[in-house]
Amino acid sequence: MTVPGGHDPVSAAVPDPRHVFGAELGARVAGWRADDPDPVTQLALDGLVTRAADGDAGARAELEDAFSGRLAFGTAGLRGALGPGPNRMNRVVVGQAAAGLAAWLTDRLTDTAAADAGGPARVVVGHDARYNSAVFARDTAEILAGAGLHPLLVDHPTPTPVIAYGIRALGCVAGVVVTASHNPAQDNGYKVYLGDGSQIVPPVDAEIAARIEVVAGRPLADVPRGDATTTVGPELLDGYVTRLASLVPADAPRELDWVYTPLHGVGARVVAAALAATGFREPTVVTAQEQPDPAFPTVAFPNPEEPGALDLALAAAAENGAELVVANDPDADRCAVAAPFGPDRTGWRVLSGDELGALLADDALRRGVTGTYACSIVSSSLLARMAAAHGQPFVRTLTGFKWIGRVPGLAFGYEEAIGYCCDPSAVADKDGISALARVLTLAAGLRAEGRTLADRLAEIDDRYGVVRTTQLSLRTDDPAALRTLMARLRTDPPTVLGGSPVRCVDLAGDSAAQGGPELPPTDGLLFTGGGITVVVRPSGTEPKLKSYLEVAADPAEGAGAAESVATRLELLRGEVATLLGLG
Repeated sequence: MTVPGGHDPVSAAVPDPRHVFGAELGARVAGWRADDPDPVTQLALDGLVTRAADGDAGARAELEDAFSGRLAFGTAGLRGALGPGPNRMNRVVVGQAAAGLAAWLTDRLTDTAAADAGGPARVVVGHDARYNSAVFARDTAEILAGAGLHPLLVDHPTPTPVIAYGIRALGCVAGVVVTASHNPAQDNGYKVYLGDGSQIVPPVDAEIAARIEVVAGRPLADVPRGDATTTVGPELLDGYVTRLASLVPADAPRELDWVYTPLHGVGARVVAAALAATGFREPTVVTAQEQPDPAFPTVAFPNPEEPGALDLALAAAAENGAELVVANDPDADRCAVAAPFGPDRTGWRVLSGDELGALLADDALRRGVTGTYACSIVSSSLLARMAAAHGQPFVRTLTGFKWIGRVPGLAFGYEEAIGYCCDPSAVADKDGISALARVLTLAAGLRAEGRTLADRLAEIDDRYGVVRTTQLSLRTDDPAALRTLMARLRTDPPTVLGGSPVRCVDLAGDSAAQGGPELPPTDGLLFTGGGITVVVRPSGTEPKLKSYLEVAADPAEGAGAAESVATRLELLRGEVATLLGLG
């Protein structure tokens, strides 16, 4: 196991943790080391203990945090920094999670008689190219096998949506993907899907977490392991690519000069296969970011939404005279697009997640795709207008594709955090590669008509009315500060924002009873009124407080309202920044 940023192992005798930290914490540290099957995290722990004994305050603080609790298993599965201790990602925590999941699956299969009569129930296990992802996936497969299940272990670092596709395609009762998506290099994570191809939601997360707690109460060495694992080879990718190729009409234009970057992730290999199957022109690939690299050396954060993440791609586009830039995040479940804007179409701009969502939804509606259109509560209200204009149902969900992906009759779903579900009958999750295929089809079709994505966005403004969104985030290393800020906003919420009176709906309570959307409770505040919408919520995967801002004009005003909407949005942004203490 590799621990990014870890210190060199110590050579001297390691002090007894109980003498360094006292009986309670010291016993937890010593017990953890005895339970850990990984010599790398054992040595990292030894180094921390030794430095703490020598008076290193940073080492002591790190140990106290690593052993102050355990990573919570929830609807996002697990996600956290790599390192020793129950509050970090490591082989002990992953092994306990795998055993808890195995126990839940075994109980459920017994209760529902859902086991495959032809043999043990299948669970597909995949992973990205982050530090230790392959190790965690192998541990998971062995523990699932030891519980009498039939794990299908994918033999190569693979995009998350390909694994999500494989759950149903391979007849599995569940799926696991070891990935931290777009988190920093020191993190890893553990996502769990059910047999319908969707991520887990309550109460399943709590039921699995309860079984993990039971496993954590005994030595990990007591958890049985097995070797009855089937390796999944190219057939999974072949099936996914064949399905994706069916999304592109045979007579669709394919001429387009574009740039692609997988941001050091696992998307390039699958995108290349998809292009070969669909016939699109090969892109200029950002060479420095083409190969999987868990250190993500060219970006501060491997997230296409972060400022600077697409700088190399935009430079390549300028150098090669490209018409489009497309990026995937490291596990390729998200898709970002940049295109030329301005009077002469020479000024490049990265589209917001809402803008790309509107383009993809508009494309689906123009093609006559029927069914329910859905987005999260933090996404633009424009999708509701678009669906209504075409006589299609619309649903607003909580944040996360664990909710969007399971909307009955879903035709298209998206979230402003550049996640798009363009083929829900095959992948009931966000899929950055099928979104890429849809974007290329749209952009090439417009090019053949002498138009661009910017032109199509202007058409959308004119038809449905101007809706503009933006975001503000407060990042902190102090989770208590986020809780304090949320408590203050609940106690003393603003009554006017962006020049309009607004009402506040606490999404942690009965939102429907307060005139808000009918949603399950979640930690968030919704402010609405006079064309203003603001949602403030803690991030589910990062130490952030996120705010989502929208100003919408009446559809009757058409595209002419763009300037006034932009002015109001700038005013709103300043007011919310002050509320969050950002200036």
